[in-house]
Amino acid sequence: MNTNSSSDLSGKKVILALFGIPVLVAWWAFRPEKLFINHKVNEAVPASLSSEPEALYTGKLEGKAHQTSGRATIYKSPDGMQYLRLTDFTTSNGPDVHVVLVRADDMALEQEIVKGELEHVELGTLKGNQGDQNYDLPAAADLNKYQAVAIYCERFHAIFGVARLEKF
Repeated sequence: MNTNSSSDLSGKKVILALFGIPVLVAWWAFRPEKLFINHKVNEAVPASLSSEPEALYTGKLEGKAHQTSGRATIYKSPDGMQYLRLTDFTTSNGPDVHVVLVRADDMALEQEIVKGELEHVELGTLKGNQGDQNYDLPAAADLNKYQAVAIYCERFHAIFGVARLEKF
């Protein structure tokens, strides 16, 4: 029986595990394939039978950690529901990217990477890094307090882009 070849095989498994596991963890954390994949969304404006939605706030998206552009507008439908609509929107793709409402005066918005926690109202995971898309606002969202929209990567605390909202 040749025990030398079995110990060589065990040593190769250990080496593979020592190098393979960190590579898999790094891939999961950074998701490098998303740098080359765009996901385009083209949602229609939510339909209403009675009348057009009323535009309440609007702002132009400006890039921070990643080039980001488009328009963010908050609408109120005739039935009282409020939603955010991103139009002509484009940003980089990435892992764990969300659309959030934030305080316009938050000093963290001046930086690309947020130190600590970002006070925000969650609107949802980014549906696509390009195109027109809608996000429902929670009924408890205080638009007097949260007057900015951020495209925010929770995994890396990176602000991809931000729009400060002004009354329409």
